[in-house]
Amino acid sequence: MHSNISSSLLLFRNGRRLGALSLLFWCCLTFAEDNRPNIVFLLTDDQNLYSMGCYGTPDVKTPNLDKLASDGIVFDHHYDTTAICMASRANIMTGKYEYKNGTNFSHGDMREEIWAEAYPMLLREAGYKTAFAGKFGFNIGDGKEGRGRLPEGEFDRWGGGPGQTHYQTAKNKSMAKYAEEYPHSTLSYGAFSRDFIKEASQSEEPFCLSISFKAAHRPTTPDPKFDGVYAGQTFTKPGNYGREFSEHFALQSKQGRQYVRFEEWGYSDRYDEVMKIYYQQIYGVDVAVGMIREALEEAGVSENTVVIFTSDNGFFCGSHGYGSKVLPYEEASRVPLLMYDPRNGNSGKGYRTDALTGNIDFAPTILELAGLEIPESMDGRSLMAVYNDPQLEIHESLQLINAWGPLVAQSLAVLTKDWKYIYWPYGADEFVPTEELYKVSEDRLELLNRVQKNQPPEVLREMRKRYDAAVNDWREGAVPFNRYDGYADFYDRRIPWAKKKGNLSQ
Repeated sequence: MHSNISSSLLLFRNGRRLGALSLLFWCCLTFAEDNRPNIVFLLTDDQNLYSMGCYGTPDVKTPNLDKLASDGIVFDHHYDTTAICMASRANIMTGKYEYKNGTNFSHGDMREEIWAEAYPMLLREAGYKTAFAGKFGFNIGDGKEGRGRLPEGEFDRWGGGPGQTHYQTAKNKSMAKYAEEYPHSTLSYGAFSRDFIKEASQSEEPFCLSISFKAAHRPTTPDPKFDGVYAGQTFTKPGNYGREFSEHFALQSKQGRQYVRFEEWGYSDRYDEVMKIYYQQIYGVDVAVGMIREALEEAGVSENTVVIFTSDNGFFCGSHGYGSKVLPYEEASRVPLLMYDPRNGNSGKGYRTDALTGNIDFAPTILELAGLEIPESMDGRSLMAVYNDPQLEIHESLQLINAWGPLVAQSLAVLTKDWKYIYWPYGADEFVPTEELYKVSEDRLELLNRVQKNQPPEVLREMRKRYDAAVNDWREGAVPFNRYDGYADFYDRRIPWAKKKGNLSQ
């Protein structure tokens, strides 16, 4: 019954607001028993895959996240289709690739009509109580300079903030009331969640809580409460640590800030010190996750609440001699994903899945959980199909997009379960458009560029076809604003550099 009524709501909203007849349906719904699940979506910032025990890293302490992993399902092949915070968050909210939601630094804010079909808006219109706290990550506007806004009035409870927000809770206006007890923002989001869960669980309507932690984003500011957690500890470096493991990478990839930050941020000579701070920030997140799950238990709603945990992008942390994120390599684009649905028979069995999934899949997943129809305009697929069958594949391929930063360092990649093809289009001065091909199912450290070895040629031909199809999708589906429509020509490997347009990022 609820699913049909919710679908009716979407039909009558006509892309923007509920009509009178929709409201009549909704009034009927409020008097009916509502068994739809609650949803908790937890997002960290700049968290790479090897920062958690459940992903096989013995150096770190993440007991609450490891417990969430054992209770639910671990996704081992999950990617952020744009590995930078603003665009990644827009992808998550809308279920669309960056060029279809039109949102990223240096491009522009999310348009109102795009936001109207983001999952928080659709769920609230369907009767969910909604809450958001943390770094929202993008503004909503009409394309006019200085007109962007945060949607604080469009959630039932708001603890969000502009820009990068602050690690000092007192500096986050919407969270300031938690500052005395939780002066560091990470645990304040646990407290915000606790209070919202307690309040929302008293209602007959289900709730959707979205928390966006600032951690582990720089400036590195761990909660001093946890200074002793990693005191005196040293950390194992990944097998591709250091500059010698990027000699086979495209010259273009070394032109952005990622390359210089290997030294600027201390990975080259202060690795243990830098990683201690990084892992301590994530430990704080782990404690906050424990607070949230405890609140669900205390409110008596844990058995009807789906919990999703992931990150907006990864972090190099010295792999290949790089720092930061953005680039389409594994450490920056492949991130943790844990999902727990206590109602599902596959929970608690220690299942893992290597199905290819992406951040565009979250909005469709949340809509399906809420009993809503998934708009055809979304690029993602619901993860519930994989949760029901961890052997199932929902994507043949995904796109990894980098349309931000210096034009020389921008790229487009296509990814299958086994292979990754990257194209670096820039061809001016000493640069030559460059291809890279990795068999990621066997080479997670990306140590062998198969293009340089011309092996296997049939796979390269197939991945080029997939890439060309992605470029065509961009050309046909890009929004006609925020300078996305011209990028298809820039990425098109079939167009000579001399015929391509100028600096599209400006």
